[in-house]
Amino acid sequence: MTAETTATRTPGEHHHDHRDVTGGWLRPAVFGVTDGLVSNTSLIAGVAGAHVSAHNVLLTGLAGLAAGAFSMATGEYVSVASQAELTRAEIDVEKAEIARVPEAEQQELAAIYVARGVEPALAAQVAKQLSADPEQVWRVHAREELGVDPDDLPSPWTAAGSSFLAFGLGAFLPLLPYLLGATTLPVSIALAGAALFGAGAAVSRFTNRNWYYAGARQLALGGLAATVTYLIGSAVGA
Repeated sequence: MTAETTATRTPGEHHHDHRDVTGGWLRPAVFGVTDGLVSNTSLIAGVAGAHVSAHNVLLTGLAGLAAGAFSMATGEYVSVASQAELTRAEIDVEKAEIARVPEAEQQELAAIYVARGVEPALAAQVAKQLSADPEQVWRVHAREELGVDPDDLPSPWTAAGSSFLAFGLGAFLPLLPYLLGATTLPVSIALAGAALFGAGAAVSRFTNRNWYYAGARQLALGGLAATVTYLIGSAVGA
């Protein structure tokens, strides 16, 4: 190691990276692909249980894919957009309070730091310094009081797009055997089951859960839903 390298390295320096946990894509993507698999597999199983033709099963599955994908995307967009609008409205309230009673808001910020273990004198000093910049103080209050980052709110378009594509992919898989000429349910169920297990195992990469447990949980829940709807379809069809 050269002297130059030693001089430029800070003793005890440590860096690590975090994954993006606020982008708004993981939850709708995971929910979308799982919902697409479970709902369309269950729908196909219920219709097939009524002993209709393979053509009718295929049409039902295609309708379920289209309707479900648009429904999921719409729901995600509206829910995320509404949450963002509520957050911005609360931030506007906070901005107005900072402009109306800046001293009281500064004391409130100091009290938050004291509650977290900072000495009162230091907390008051930090709050005063942060409150000196009007373009940053409301951001600090938003993070400390509302628990949100106003510069990194989830995008409703990201959530809607992720949900649409993920649901469509999940709902397409149980349809694939019928599109390729299958006329019975077992092949579709087998493919959907493998996909459910794989989706659960893949999610474990982000959540640090055991991959086998995550996959088996997805498979068990999806299998239960498909079994129940198959029995209902069989009973109604009979």
